Amino acid sequence: MMTGLEPTTGLHAFVRAAEAGSFSAAARLAGTTPSAVSKSVDRLEKRLGVKLFLRSTRSLSLTADGTAYYERVAPLLRSLDDAGDVLDRSGVARGLLRVSLPGVLGPVLVGHLTREFVDRYPDIRFEISITDRHVDLVREGFDVALRAGAVANADWMVRRIATLPLVLVAAPEWLERAGCPTTREELSDIAHIRYRLGSHAYPIRFADGAELDVNGVLDTDSGQAMRIAALSGMGVAQLLRLAVAEDLAAGRLVEVLPDDPLATVPVHTAHAFGRLAPLRVQVFTDFLAAILAPHSI
Repeated sequence: MMTGLEPTTGLHAFVRAAEAGSFSAAARLAGTTPSAVSKSVDRLEKRLGVKLFLRSTRSLSLTADGTAYYERVAPLLRSLDDAGDVLDRSGVARGLLRVSLPGVLGPVLVGHLTREFVDRYPDIRFEISITDRHVDLVREGFDVALRAGAVANADWMVRRIATLPLVLVAAPEWLERAGCPTTREELSDIAHIRYRLGSHAYPIRFADGAELDVNGVLDTDSGQAMRIAALSGMGVAQLLRLAVAEDLAAGRLVEVLPDDPLATVPVHTAHAFGRLAPLRVQVFTDFLAAILAPHSI
């Protein structure tokens, strides 16, 4: 296998094809032809002496060597693409910003991003993924992720931008039928909508450090699904107050045990650029911190 830096045309063609899933899709992204992309990848494979893709008439998939090579090359290419931000003296944030937002906060934040942020930074283009799944920033090509809760990856640059309170909520009609609990003991006897990540269903966590395990009438890994289920009258849900603030103000949801506060949740941004994050990532993180500041405790 040769050493040294591969011509970037072949590397970009390889990465685009791996991410897009076909030479045709990669060609559309690059503004060229499928034949040109295929030839660039062929030349790269010959120089490396390995097959990077398994090709058929209907599919294109990475080989084991191709997967290993992609995991090393894709972050390097993104760093090369972002290097201009470090040298740009104009102070203008620009470029494509790929963002992962948690489901329960996404609907709240997208309104601010599509109104205020894009007006303030017109040279930034957005790709927004709203999911409670913990995305892999490097392998999936995200510039920055917003996480509610702890961030375990020590290789990422993590910034705590807010501390948000949790709240127990339920639909008023459901509370009329089931009865509104007034103690923790009564709370354990009613139906709950639980947040589940993997095999773990999260307990109710109180500000004094106590935890209450409850039975779930519905378990889900989506905070937004929990909110919808609560609005539909399925039971009590433990959610970020910010995510249901409008529902509480409008009377669509009612706070349960309002005099027994719950724990708080740290909110972080995370990126994999090290200490030289592109300007677009820096201004995005600052913007989110400013938006969440009034709700933080």
